Amino acid sequence: MIHFISDLHLSPKHPQVAAAFLRYIGGPARGIEALYILGDLFDAWPGDDALVDPAARGIADALAALSANGTKIFIMQGNRDFMLDRGFAAAAGASLIEEPYALSLGEARHVLMHGDALCTDDVAYQHFRTMVRNPQWRAAVLAKTLQERLALAAEIRMKSEHAKQDKDTEIMDVNIGAVEAAIRDAEHADLIHGHTHRPACHTHIVDGKACKRWVLHDWRDKAEWLEWSPEGGFAFRSC
Repeated sequence: MIHFISDLHLSPKHPQVAAAFLRYIGGPARGIEALYILGDLFDAWPGDDALVDPAARGIADALAALSANGTKIFIMQGNRDFMLDRGFAAAAGASLIEEPYALSLGEARHVLMHGDALCTDDVAYQHFRTMVRNPQWRAAVLAKTLQERLALAAEIRMKSEHAKQDKDTEIMDVNIGAVEAAIRDAEHADLIHGHTHRPACHTHIVDGKACKRWVLHDWRDKAEWLEWSPEGGFAFRSC
Protein backbone atom coordinates (compact mmCIF):
# COMPACT_ATOMS: atom_id res chain seq x y z
CA MET A 1 0.00 0.00 0.00
CA ILE A 2 1.23 3.48 -0.89
CA HIS A 3 0.05 6.88 0.38
CA PHE A 4 0.32 10.33 -1.20
CA ILE A 5 -0.09 13.53 0.83
CA SER A 6 0.61 17.23 0.35
CA ASP A 7 -0.24 20.71 1.61
CA LEU A 8 -0.20 20.07 5.34
CA HIS A 9 1.24 23.58 5.89
CA LEU A 10 2.49 22.64 9.35
CA SER A 11 2.83 25.76 11.47
CA PRO A 12 2.74 26.76 15.14
CA LYS A 13 -0.42 28.69 14.24
CA HIS A 14 -2.27 25.45 13.49
CA PRO A 15 -1.41 22.87 16.16
CA GLN A 16 -4.42 20.77 15.22
CA VAL A 17 -2.80 19.94 11.88
CA ALA A 18 0.41 18.80 13.55
CA ALA A 19 -1.68 16.67 15.91
CA ALA A 20 -3.52 15.14 12.93
CA PHE A 21 -0.19 14.42 11.26
CA LEU A 22 1.22 12.65 14.32
CA ARG A 23 -1.98 10.57 14.63
CA TYR A 24 -1.70 9.66 10.95
CA ILE A 25 1.98 8.67 11.23
CA GLY A 26 1.24 6.53 14.28
CA GLY A 27 -1.91 5.03 12.78
CA PRO A 28 -2.90 4.65 9.11
CA ALA A 29 0.65 5.21 7.83
CA ARG A 30 2.19 2.43 9.92
CA GLY A 31 3.10 -0.58 7.82
CA ILE A 32 2.57 1.01 4.40
CA GLU A 33 5.19 0.39 1.74
CA ALA A 34 5.82 4.02 0.84
CA LEU A 35 4.75 7.57 1.68
CA TYR A 36 5.10 10.36 -0.88
CA ILE A 37 4.92 13.92 0.50
CA LEU A 38 4.36 16.12 -2.54
CA GLY A 39 5.27 19.52 -1.17
CA ASP A 40 4.24 22.02 1.48
CA LEU A 41 4.75 19.75 4.46
CA PHE A 42 5.52 23.04 6.23
CA ASP A 43 3.82 26.39 5.82
CA ALA A 44 7.30 27.94 5.64
CA TRP A 45 10.81 26.51 5.88
CA PRO A 46 13.75 28.90 6.23
CA GLY A 47 16.44 26.21 5.87
CA ASP A 48 17.32 22.86 7.35
CA ASP A 49 18.92 24.44 10.42
CA ALA A 50 15.30 25.13 11.46
CA LEU A 51 15.49 21.62 12.89
CA VAL A 52 16.72 23.29 16.09
CA ASP A 53 13.04 24.10 16.68
CA PRO A 54 11.53 21.32 18.84
CA ALA A 55 8.31 21.21 16.82
CA ALA A 56 10.18 20.80 13.53
CA ARG A 57 12.44 18.18 15.07
CA GLY A 58 9.36 16.34 16.33
CA ILE A 59 7.98 16.10 12.79
CA ALA A 60 11.32 14.81 11.49
CA ASP A 61 11.55 12.31 14.35
CA ALA A 62 8.04 11.00 13.66
CA LEU A 63 8.91 10.45 10.01
CA ALA A 64 12.22 8.84 10.96
CA ALA A 65 10.38 6.38 13.22
CA LEU A 66 8.04 5.50 10.36
CA SER A 67 11.05 4.99 8.09
CA ALA A 68 12.77 2.80 10.69
CA ASN A 69 9.62 0.68 10.75
CA GLY A 70 10.10 -0.12 7.06
CA THR A 71 8.18 2.58 5.17
CA LYS A 72 10.05 4.31 2.36
CA ILE A 73 9.51 8.08 2.55
CA PHE A 74 9.91 10.50 -0.34
CA ILE A 75 9.67 14.28 0.02
CA MET A 76 9.21 16.90 -2.69
CA GLN A 77 9.62 20.65 -2.22
CA GLY A 78 6.51 22.79 -2.48
CA ASN A 79 5.85 26.48 -3.01
CA ARG A 80 5.95 27.17 0.76
CA ASP A 81 8.80 24.89 1.85
CA PHE A 82 10.99 25.38 -1.22
CA MET A 83 14.07 25.70 1.05
CA LEU A 84 13.58 22.22 2.46
CA ASP A 85 16.63 20.19 1.50
CA ARG A 86 18.64 17.04 2.12
CA GLY A 87 19.37 17.94 5.74
CA PHE A 88 15.73 17.62 6.71
CA ALA A 89 15.29 14.58 4.47
CA ALA A 90 18.19 12.83 6.20
CA ALA A 91 16.82 13.66 9.66
CA ALA A 92 13.44 12.28 8.59
CA GLY A 93 14.86 9.08 7.11
CA ALA A 94 13.53 10.17 3.74
CA SER A 95 14.71 10.73 0.18
CA LEU A 96 14.35 14.15 -1.44
CA ILE A 97 12.83 13.89 -4.93
CA GLU A 98 12.49 16.44 -7.71
CA GLU A 99 9.51 17.05 -9.94
CA PRO A 100 8.42 15.68 -12.27
CA TYR A 101 8.99 12.32 -10.61
CA ALA A 102 8.13 9.15 -12.51
CA LEU A 103 6.52 6.29 -10.60
CA SER A 104 5.18 2.93 -11.77
CA LEU A 105 2.36 1.32 -9.79
CA GLY A 106 1.52 -2.12 -11.04
CA GLU A 107 1.43 -1.84 -14.81
CA ALA A 108 0.45 1.84 -14.82
CA ARG A 109 2.81 4.80 -15.01
CA HIS A 110 2.38 7.99 -13.01
CA VAL A 111 4.11 11.35 -12.74
CA LEU A 112 4.24 13.23 -9.43
CA MET A 113 4.39 17.02 -9.05
CA HIS A 114 3.67 19.56 -6.36
CA GLY A 115 1.39 21.36 -8.81
CA ASP A 116 2.45 25.01 -8.68
CA ALA A 117 4.35 24.72 -11.97
CA LEU A 118 1.01 23.91 -13.64
CA CYS A 119 -0.55 27.24 -12.59
CA THR A 120 0.92 29.12 -15.54
CA ASP A 121 -1.89 31.70 -15.70
CA ASP A 122 -0.49 33.21 -12.49
CA VAL A 123 2.41 34.95 -14.22
CA ALA A 124 3.56 36.88 -11.15
CA TYR A 125 3.81 33.71 -9.12
CA GLN A 126 5.76 31.91 -11.87
CA HIS A 127 8.34 34.71 -11.81
CA PHE A 128 8.63 34.27 -8.05
CA ARG A 129 8.95 30.50 -8.43
CA THR A 130 11.81 30.91 -10.90
CA MET A 131 13.59 33.30 -8.53
CA VAL A 132 13.41 31.14 -5.39
CA ARG A 133 14.60 28.03 -7.22
CA ASN A 134 17.67 29.82 -8.57
CA PRO A 135 20.78 28.36 -6.85
CA GLN A 136 22.39 31.80 -6.49
CA TRP A 137 19.29 33.24 -4.80
CA ARG A 138 19.12 30.25 -2.47
CA ALA A 139 22.81 30.55 -1.56
CA ALA A 140 22.40 34.26 -0.79
CA VAL A 141 19.42 33.56 1.46
CA LEU A 142 21.14 30.70 3.29
CA ALA A 143 24.06 33.03 4.02
CA LYS A 144 21.73 35.01 6.29
CA THR A 145 21.16 34.09 9.91
CA LEU A 146 18.26 31.82 10.82
CA GLN A 147 16.43 34.72 12.45
CA GLU A 148 16.82 36.82 9.30
CA ARG A 149 15.49 33.95 7.21
CA LEU A 150 12.54 33.46 9.53
CA ALA A 151 11.67 37.14 9.11
CA LEU A 152 12.04 36.83 5.33
CA ALA A 153 9.76 33.77 5.29
CA ALA A 154 7.12 35.67 7.26
CA GLU A 155 7.38 38.61 4.85
CA ILE A 156 7.02 36.35 1.81
CA ARG A 157 4.04 34.62 3.41
CA MET A 158 2.32 37.95 4.15
CA LYS A 159 2.87 39.24 0.62
CA SER A 160 1.56 35.99 -0.81
CA GLU A 161 -1.65 36.25 1.22
CA HIS A 162 -2.17 39.86 0.16
CA ALA A 163 -1.54 39.00 -3.48
CA LYS A 164 -4.15 36.21 -3.36
CA GLN A 165 -6.83 38.69 -2.39
CA ASP A 166 -6.40 40.50 -5.70
CA LYS A 167 -6.31 37.40 -7.90
CA ASP A 168 -9.16 35.56 -9.55
CA THR A 169 -9.42 32.07 -8.07
CA GLU A 170 -9.23 30.53 -11.54
CA ILE A 171 -5.82 32.10 -12.12
CA MET A 172 -4.52 30.15 -9.13
CA ASP A 173 -5.79 26.84 -10.51
CA VAL A 174 -3.93 24.72 -13.05
CA ASN A 175 -3.78 25.67 -16.70
CA ILE A 176 -5.21 22.79 -18.73
CA GLY A 177 -2.62 23.29 -21.46
CA ALA A 178 0.15 22.99 -18.87
CA VAL A 179 -1.47 19.83 -17.47
CA GLU A 180 -1.69 18.26 -20.90
CA ALA A 181 1.92 19.20 -21.64
CA ALA A 182 3.07 17.57 -18.39
CA ILE A 183 1.12 14.43 -19.20
CA ARG A 184 2.50 14.38 -22.74
CA ASP A 185 6.07 14.89 -21.51
CA ALA A 186 5.55 11.92 -19.19
CA GLU A 187 4.49 9.78 -22.16
CA HIS A 188 0.82 9.91 -21.18
CA ALA A 189 1.30 8.83 -17.58
CA ASP A 190 -1.39 9.64 -15.02
CA LEU A 191 -0.66 12.74 -12.93
CA ILE A 192 -0.76 13.16 -9.15
CA HIS A 193 -0.30 16.62 -7.60
CA GLY A 194 -1.35 18.93 -4.81
CA HIS A 195 -1.06 22.73 -4.38
CA THR A 196 -4.49 23.86 -5.61
CA HIS A 197 -6.48 22.56 -2.60
CA ARG A 198 -9.15 21.24 -4.99
CA PRO A 199 -9.16 17.48 -4.36
CA ALA A 200 -10.68 15.49 -7.19
CA CYS A 201 -9.98 12.96 -9.90
CA HIS A 202 -10.07 14.39 -13.43
CA THR A 203 -9.85 12.63 -16.78
CA HIS A 204 -7.92 14.37 -19.57
CA ILE A 205 -7.92 13.22 -23.18
CA VAL A 206 -4.38 13.87 -24.38
CA ASP A 207 -3.52 12.88 -27.95
CA GLY A 208 -6.53 10.58 -27.95
CA LYS A 209 -5.52 8.84 -24.71
CA ALA A 210 -7.52 9.03 -21.48
CA CYS A 211 -5.25 10.04 -18.57
CA LYS A 212 -6.19 10.54 -14.93
CA ARG A 213 -5.21 13.55 -12.79
CA TRP A 214 -5.50 13.09 -9.04
CA VAL A 215 -5.47 16.31 -6.99
CA LEU A 216 -4.56 15.87 -3.32
CA HIS A 217 -6.29 17.40 -0.31
CA ASP A 218 -4.89 20.15 1.84
CA TRP A 219 -5.04 19.38 5.57
CA ARG A 220 -7.14 21.22 8.13
CA ASP A 221 -8.51 19.36 11.16
CA LYS A 222 -7.91 15.82 9.93
CA ALA A 223 -5.51 13.74 7.89
CA GLU A 224 -6.30 13.42 4.18
CA TRP A 225 -4.45 11.12 1.81
CA LEU A 226 -4.65 9.33 -1.52
CA GLU A 227 -4.15 5.60 -1.11
CA TRP A 228 -3.08 3.06 -3.69
CA SER A 229 -3.19 -0.68 -3.28
CA PRO A 230 -2.64 -3.45 -5.85
CA GLU A 231 -6.10 -4.82 -5.07
CA GLY A 232 -8.19 -1.66 -4.92
CA GLY A 233 -6.32 0.91 -6.96
CA PHE A 234 -6.71 4.55 -5.89
CA ALA A 235 -9.03 5.95 -3.23
CA PHE A 236 -9.14 9.07 -1.06
CA ARG A 237 -8.97 8.35 2.68
CA SER A 238 -9.14 10.42 5.85
CA CYS A 239 -9.03 10.05 9.60
